[in-house]
Amino acid sequence: MGLFTTKPIDQLIAGAQGEHGLHRVLGSLNLVALGIGAIIGTGIFVLSGQTAAANAGPGIVISMVIAGVTSALAALCYAEFASTVPVAGSAYTYAYATLGELVAWIIGWDLILEYALGAATVAVGWSGNVVSLLADLGIALPAAISAAPGTAVALADGTTATAVFNLPAVLITVLVTWLLIRGVRESATANTIIVFVKVAIILLVIATGVAFIRPANYAPFIPPNTGRFGEFGWSGVVRGAAVIFFAYIGFDAVSTAAQEARNPQRDMPRGILGSLVICTVLYVAVSAVMVGLVRYTALGGPAPMAVAVDAARDATAGGAWAGVMRAMSLLVKIGIVAGLSSTMVVNMLAQPRIFMAMAQDGLMPGWAGRVHPRRGTPHVATLITGAIVALAAGFTPIAVLGQLVSIGTLLAFVIVSLGVLALRRHQPALHRPFRTPGVPYIPIASAVVSTLLMASLPGSTWARLVLWMAIGVALYFGYGARHSRLRSSG
Repeated sequence: MGLFTTKPIDQLIAGAQGEHGLHRVLGSLNLVALGIGAIIGTGIFVLSGQTAAANAGPGIVISMVIAGVTSALAALCYAEFASTVPVAGSAYTYAYATLGELVAWIIGWDLILEYALGAATVAVGWSGNVVSLLADLGIALPAAISAAPGTAVALADGTTATAVFNLPAVLITVLVTWLLIRGVRESATANTIIVFVKVAIILLVIATGVAFIRPANYAPFIPPNTGRFGEFGWSGVVRGAAVIFFAYIGFDAVSTAAQEARNPQRDMPRGILGSLVICTVLYVAVSAVMVGLVRYTALGGPAPMAVAVDAARDATAGGAWAGVMRAMSLLVKIGIVAGLSSTMVVNMLAQPRIFMAMAQDGLMPGWAGRVHPRRGTPHVATLITGAIVALAAGFTPIAVLGQLVSIGTLLAFVIVSLGVLALRRHQPALHRPFRTPGVPYIPIASAVVSTLLMASLPGSTWARLVLWMAIGVALYFGYGARHSRLRSSG
């Protein structure tokens, strides 16, 4: 057995149907809601405004389209795998079945950047919006415990203070961890309810915000480049697409719940593609409204959508609609906080299932794969995930987290896209309930575009990725390769 030996698909499926497997309780609506719950979150509520302010200006709308097309190409590849190999593990499992154990380990380690750090990014965005909401209610949290270390926090008197710890982000992480340990059915039900709330909030922002758009805010639609790559101009639009790509992350989280779907061959493609289509339409519309409500330069804070809604509220000051807009501003902020909570639920639901799949293969210690005998959840891995997320959310700035999540996810997309080609070549007769159209062109396009978006990210983000992967490879050869069940069985 070599480093690139693949795991037979029938063995993967048989392992998922063992005595202590996860409970199959999720239907199509649950899976679509899980996807929407993961996609609509920090990306649109926080990073969209920050990306407009730092990279693309009003051209963030074009960045959204580019990121959406890239995601759609990858989603078609994920849909084929999720229906063909309906087990927990997502891209990790797909890589194990097509590209071999070493690649599977690399992608499994990489997915920690997507799901665990993704949840941490959401927690930081949640914190920023909660602080804004509490300020509207006359409650001011101490600046020292309201943001990541070194963050300058504006005070009511116009001065600033430096934060040392993000307490709200840690508290929401603890709450979500507790919910996920209780059970996937309870978590999915709570997520579905919140998904309807936050979709309604986005529709409300779009419907009411259109009346207060100032066309002057769209000029220039693509601000001139500053002389540095990625700072406005077309290079800024491309980098904006790579950064705001974070906003589309989530449809692949549906694939981690394949082992808990009642009819995965039918429902997984519906969940993956359905959630992505719905969110892409909403994203393009709400980003266009947001940069029309307020000048893009004002959207660089931790709660940019709240800033845009406040601009609409202020435009009605003293008028007949002033009271209504004040109430709407408060309602939208509450909806954003609820929406970010559901995004955390899905991201933190996905990561333990990656750990569990790797532990079942012997690449991680066995305790990471334990399933609670009564609740049917990977409770130990969920606790580990909660600890990782809490530490990252409490001490790391959101910009650093967001870019790491984007580059990690794009790398996963490249590997899944190549995996579709490998599986089509080596097992052409395999039953595929959903087939990616346009093979080999769609998978190749997905891999190429994802690679180009990765290339547009800053060098510091690449350095962090290389360091993270070096640690992962060292752990594989230090532990995983010596405990691999596939290698020992050969």
